[in-house]
Formats: sequence, structure tokens, C-alpha cells
Amino acid sequence: MLRVGLSGGIGSGKSTVADRLRELGALVVDSDLLAREVVAPGSEGLAAVVERFGTQVLAADGSLDRAALGAIVFADDAGRRDLERITHPRIAARAGELVAAAPPEAVVVHDVPLLVEKHMGPGYHLVLIVDTDESTRIARLTSLRGLSEADAKARIAAQATDEQRRAAADVLLPNDGTVEQVRAAVDALWRERLVPFNDNLVRGRRSRGPEVPTLVGPDPSWPVQAARLVERIALALGERAVSVDHIGSTSVPGLVAKDVIDLQVSVRRLEDADDPEFVAALQRMGFPRVKGNTHDEPKPDEPGIALWRKRFHGSADPGRVAHVHVREVGSPGWRYALLFRDWLRADAGAREDYARVKRELAGSAATTTDYAGSKEPWFTQVWPRAEAWARLTGWGG
Repeated sequence: MLRVGLSGGIGSGKSTVADRLRELGALVVDSDLLAREVVAPGSEGLAAVVERFGTQVLAADGSLDRAALGAIVFADDAGRRDLERITHPRIAARAGELVAAAPPEAVVVHDVPLLVEKHMGPGYHLVLIVDTDESTRIARLTSLRGLSEADAKARIAAQATDEQRRAAADVLLPNDGTVEQVRAAVDALWRERLVPFNDNLVRGRRSRGPEVPTLVGPDPSWPVQAARLVERIALALGERAVSVDHIGSTSVPGLVAKDVIDLQVSVRRLEDADDPEFVAALQRMGFPRVKGNTHDEPKPDEPGIALWRKRFHGSADPGRVAHVHVREVGSPGWRYALLFRDWLRADAGAREDYARVKRELAGSAATTTDYAGSKEPWFTQVWPRAEAWARLTGWGG
């Protein structure tokens, strides 16, 4: 089951996106609708709201006067927090019931207005943010909802910033154009990413990059992308993981790389990574176990292959190829991954040397497997340089 968190600022048009996803076959859990449900007449939620804010928030028929309540809480931060304490747990519980009842092959889209503000992104396989310019949102709020410009700006200011939403987004869906344009973008997303991702999840299958080694220029968004994956894995594994780190070429600013995010999960004992629940937890979060690839290449000063054991998982997301290397804390492979990253970050000459080698080998290797293997002699050659840097700087991993 693919779980997608959908959000966007007020007036962004995320309801249009949610409606199209529903038409395409997604199960859409709409937090706005649930927010109405949990304060329906006769509900415990409504009773709690009236107890906190008084009967002034009730309409003549006994239902919640949402406009009256909104006027109170948007001008009162403490009141808004109190309202959230009443409604959010009830909304979350109802959403959980709906998701639990969904079939295992469903694509579940959770439409959550405050997804970014509540830092809920790590709980989803993907976060989809509808990105709309503030001026467009103000125009929609004033023309379609009848808000004054001042009120529209105040409501926008009470939510996360555009920068915060973009940092949380695995998928950023622009929506400053027509309804037809955004619906077409949703169709493409459904066809090219959501359906294949869900199929990979159901089948326990990882996504792969190009078979021919393809280097791309440094992407400043790589660390942000990695941070989202790190949080998901850390949430999935809990105390089973000592740490989760971004490693490899995409973790080194300014370095050319294959467009693959490499992550290292540190465990106390490698046997912990073979526990069925460990494997299942990663698979549920979209990182199935990959058979083979159980050892790193030993280095001359640590020649025993048993010292270089690891486990390997890959991302099921066709839009973000990622490799997850599980290594035991203190093992040579664990130390090598961290030291090599930190040395390259600190030593411009080493970065330039590695970039040159990468370009040369990528141009001659027929496959990514050949490319990876052909780098090993260089890794062995420069290892003393990295160790010397570690001693000089007091690097401790």
C-alpha cells in the first residue's frame, strides 16, 4: 500500500489535485472532511469545542459555526492550539481507521492541510506538495471564498512558508495555471510514479537507475532529498538503528555522481539486520531487501572478508533511486563509508582526483556494475591518504 501525504497552503488548489487522484483510483482520506465529522452535532468533539470556546461558536441549529470559530482561533494562537488539541487526535484516529480498512494494493492519499507544520512527512512513502504562488492564492481566497485580502494574508502567514513546504516535498506540483494543466500533471504523476511505486511495494521490488553508468553534475538538493529518506528509515526502524547517514558521492557537495542517494544504516550487530521485523519494517517503508551484495571489497589492512559484511536494501520509488547499506557499528566497511565521505568533503584535491577518476571510468565501463568494480583499485590506492587525514584532524567517525 502506497501512502502519499498531500498538502499545500490555503488556496493552493490541493482539493483539485485530490479530486483528480480520487478519479484515477486513489483512496483519498480528506482531513478537512474528517475535521467536520469529528465535530458533527452530538459528537464528543463538538462538546469539547463548546466547553472551550462557549456557545458563541454554535449555529442556530446546534451545529458548529465554523466561521465564528475561525474568527476566534485565527486571531488567537493559544485558542488555535487548544482547538488542535481537541480535534487533531480525533482526526488522526479516524484517518487511521480508514487507512486500515483499505486493501493492501491501494494507493492511499492523505490530504492534510498541516502536514508540514506537524512534521508528518516521515510517515509517508511520498509527500506531494501543491505549490502555488502567494499572489495566486490570495486571488483565489478573495474571489472564491469571499475573504478580504488582509484576512487571506493572515491565514497564509499562519501556515508553513513556501520554503518549508518545498523542503518537505518529494513531489512539487506547480498550480498557477489552469485546472486542465494541473489535472494533466496529476495524470502524469499517477502514471509515471505513483502506480509503479505502488506496484514495486506490493511486489517487494526495488527501482533501478540506468544500467549504463551516467554521471550528472552536483545537485544541491541531494542532501535535502537524503534527509527525507533518513527520517523515514529512522522512523521505520526506531531503536533498531543506531543511526542513519547520508554517504556516497551525493553526500559530498560539488562532486559529480550517479543520481543515486546512498544511505548507511548503523546497527549494533549485523545479525539485527536479519531479524524478520527489521527487514519487514524497511520493506513497508519502501526499501525492500536485495539479495546478494552481502560484502564490501576488503582493503589490504583489513583483508578478512567476514569483517566487511553488510546487508543491502533499495528504494521502491521509481522517481528516487536510493541504496541502503546496513553495516555494523565499528566494522571496517562502516568506518570506511563515513571516513571517505568526510575526507572528500574536507579535501578539495581529493574531490578533484575522485571526480576525474569517475569521469574516466564512466566513459569506459559498459555497466554500472563494471563501473563500481573498476573504482576499487583507486579506493585502495587513496586509503592511506584518507587515514592520514583522519589522524591529522582527530577524526573519530
